[in-house]
This record gives sequence, C-alpha cells and structure tokens, in this order.
Amino acid sequence: LLHSKLGSVYAYSTELDAWRSKRAAVATSVAAESRPLSEAVARGARALTVAAVATLVLTLAAGLAWLVRQRSAGRPASAGTLVRSLAVLPLENFSGNPDQDYLADGMTEALIARLAGVHGLRVISRTSSMQFKGTRKSVPAIGKELNVEAVIEGSVLRSGDKIRVNIQLIRAATDEHLWSQAYDRELRDVLALQSDVAQAIARRIELDVTGQEHGRLIAARPVLPEVYESYLKGRFALHKDTPAALREAIAHFESALQGDATFAPAYAGLAAAYTELGTVFLGDPPGETRPKAIAAARKAMELDPDLVEAHVLLALVLQREWQWPEAETEYKKAIELNPSDAGAHVGFAHWLVCQGRTEEALAWARRGRELDPLALVSIDMGWFLFQARHYGEAIRELRSVLAVEPENLLALWFLGFAQIGADQSEEAIQTLEKAAAISHRRPAVLGVLARAYARAGRRDDAVRILNELLRRRQKEYVPAAPLLHVYLALEDYDQAFAWLERAAQERSNIMQYLKVHPFFDPLRDDPRFATFLRRANFSQ
Repeated sequence: LLHSKLGSVYAYSTELDAWRSKRAAVATSVAAESRPLSEAVARGARALTVAAVATLVLTLAAGLAWLVRQRSAGRPASAGTLVRSLAVLPLENFSGNPDQDYLADGMTEALIARLAGVHGLRVISRTSSMQFKGTRKSVPAIGKELNVEAVIEGSVLRSGDKIRVNIQLIRAATDEHLWSQAYDRELRDVLALQSDVAQAIARRIELDVTGQEHGRLIAARPVLPEVYESYLKGRFALHKDTPAALREAIAHFESALQGDATFAPAYAGLAAAYTELGTVFLGDPPGETRPKAIAAARKAMELDPDLVEAHVLLALVLQREWQWPEAETEYKKAIELNPSDAGAHVGFAHWLVCQGRTEEALAWARRGRELDPLALVSIDMGWFLFQARHYGEAIRELRSVLAVEPENLLALWFLGFAQIGADQSEEAIQTLEKAAAISHRRPAVLGVLARAYARAGRRDDAVRILNELLRRRQKEYVPAAPLLHVYLALEDYDQAFAWLERAAQERSNIMQYLKVHPFFDPLRDDPRFATFLRRANFSQ
C-alpha cells in the first residue's frame, strides 16, 4: 500500500518540489502523531486549495515519515555532523495570519543570538538571514552566497498560548537533511524552548562548547506571554526603521518592561530605538534621545552582561558623545563575547574611521564582510571608503546596493557624498534630487544637495535650499548639520563656524567625523577648528 501511495506522489513531482522545504517538519509531526498536524498542514497548504492536492500532501507526509524512520534506524541517534558555520533562515509563519509574522521573525532572531554566543561557530546575522525571507533560492545557492556549511530551516505555529516550532538542519552544499525535531511548549516557556533548540543544534553539529558558552545556551527563565509578545512586536517594528515605527517599537518595549522590569532584551530594544531616532535622518534631537539610549543599554548590560547587542549599542552612543576610550572598550568587549559578530566589527571600524585610522577601519570592515557577507552591506563600506577618500571605490560599492534597491535612501545619500568628493557634481545632483524626492525633502539630504549645487556652479539653487532650511527651522526641529553643509558649500566660513558651534551644542553626529570628513578640509587650517577638535576629545 505504501509503495502504491508513493507512486502517486512521484506522479506529482511539481507539488513535491513545492513542498520540499516543509517535508521534514511535516514528517516529524506525523511520526509524533501530534494533534496540531492536520491544522498545520492545512494552513501550510492554503496555496494549494484543491482537495485532491491536500490528500496528496498527507500521503506524501506518511511516506516520508516512514522513510525518515528507516534512515534514522540505520544510524546511531548520537551521530553528529561537524559544522563550523551556519545560517538560520527566517522561520516560516504557519499560522496563516500575516499578523503573526512578528513571532516567527522573533524566534529566528532569538535562535541566531543564542547560537552566535559559541566561539567555535560562525553564525550569519539577522541582517543577512532576513534577506532570504520568502525566497525561492535553493539551499545550496544560499549556502554559497553566505559561505556557510549548513542552514537551519523551520516553522512556527501558534495556537492560543501554545507554540509549536519545527526545526531542521540541512547541509548547505548538498541539500541533505541532517536532523529535524518538533517542539511543543507553552508561550510562557518560549525562552526555554529557544534554549533547547540551540542546545540540540550544538550537539548535532559537534560543537566544543565551553562552560561559559554552555551557560549562555541554556540561560532561560519563564516569561509572561504578554511580555514576550510585546517584546517581539517591538523588535518587528524596530526593523522598519521609520520614525513612526520606532516610536511604536518604544511603546511595545515599554509595555514589556511594565510586565517584567528584569527582561534585559527589552532594554536593549529600547536602546536601539532611541539610538536610531537620534540620527540626522530620523530627526529627533540627540540631546533628548541619547541619555535614554545610554540608560537603557546600561540597564540591559546590568541584567545580562553577556548581551552583545547592548555592548555594541552603548559603544555607538558613547562614540557620538565623544567618549572614545569607553566606546572602544565596549566594542572590544562585544567582539570578545562574540568574535563572529559582524556588527561589532563594523562598529569598531566606524570608531577607527572617526580617529582618522581609515586603512585600519577598512581592514576591520573587510573582516566583518568575511564573517557575514551580507551583514556588512555595501552602504557601510561605501561610507568608510568615502571617509578614506577612496571615492571611486565608494561609488562602486554604493551603486552595487542601488542595483538591487534603487530607492535605498541611505545608499543614495552616501553616493551623493562620494560623487561630490569625486568631482562628479552633475551626477551627485541627480542622485541627491532623487533622494530628496524619496525622503520628502529631509533636511539631511537637502544640506548635501546644496553642496552639489554649489560645486556645479548653481549657487542660486544652493541659496534657495538654505532659505528653505532656515524657514523650516522656525517651525520644526532641523538639525544643525544640514545648515553647516550649506554654509561650507557657499564658502561662508564664519557662518560655517557658527553652525559648527550649534552642532557641538546639539552633540550632532557630524561632530564625530571632525578629524576625517573631507568636507571639513577648508576649515582645518583655521585656529578655530582646533578648538572644536579638543571639544570633541580628539587628540591632536
């Protein structure tokens, strides 16, 4: 009977291909005879609405379950697979409700964070992994792109306060399934669930885990479902990276902390949201956001000293506060905790750029790219190359981003800087006018556009932007940096120094680049400039 059923399965090879990524999860569910199977399969098969196809899937699952049991019987349960690099691909939301995406994404991020704490394992970051959400790329193609030996796939299904997570380990080069397991827990035990999954993967890939690292893997405690839900919703909003979304994220993180004031990840989330809000692009005054970011990051580290994200965030904010030694210490602590964290490498590269050590910075950035090929996006490298005055290389890096994401605002903005540096004023005008339109004329973009106009001989257009920014400043917060850029472009250096003073009072992000930024070159021989370098705690 089984052979007869499998014969009909093979006749539907197209459907089989479509269900390849879910076969291990479904097989395990059938083998365990778990109650939620029919619901999970039915929801997972919603794209195949014909009843006959649903029957086919159940038949396939039965056959595959038998095959899995036969294969498992042929090798010891303790058999492992040596893996030293892996990617956790975005777990699929099997609820059938897109509003539950935050749960699957949050579980993905949490699993990455736990595994990344093991020094012998290179784990691809969330930034890279999430680029494959909903992808149709094959596992071997993803493995090659990320340069990893294995990938983790899986799904999340929630029913009330219960959660089921199916996980499978796949050899990247061959698409061979090495291991799979289903986990059923109460939502309040989700941290313990994450711990169990991480430990099972570590055992399966034969990791040599130290005592301290094992402690990080197993660290878990009950968490109220409503607390964890608020936290995950905050993380989901955080990654949208708009002012409205960041304020939504802050509200969710604060809600989580009202339910549990000892939940360290929520403090780290708050620190991340306030840090982003205080940038020139998003427009909240740094003097308001930075103290909140510092306090939240320090509280997260107090509750969980091994939380790498908190160390990186604190380093970033301290750097913007010109506390250079303290920032360096936090970056190095983050790298010590997780040597494969590309974000920590990029952060330290940023610190080196600000010190004028641009070639060292590029070396650290390239190391970050080796660790995680997609996490150090070319946007970061393009900015570092601009500061190092390698304008042609910067332009190539940033154009590689725009070839995939033509309306990436940050890439357009940085490309404008690099084109101005390379004396490509007309090209810079086209780039920055596009960025201005996309951003609804954000001041940060307009300040650099004015410089492009001035370099192209269009002084009247630069003055027009200056007047627009001054009018807007009377009604709303406009950072000092864009006006500083305009006066530098117009070669009105007395006004440039006046706005540099305002930037210093604001603790503007631009102050961290005083030592290296090419746009400040006309001011460097003026004795007044040395005063600002000292104020920003730069050594002479």
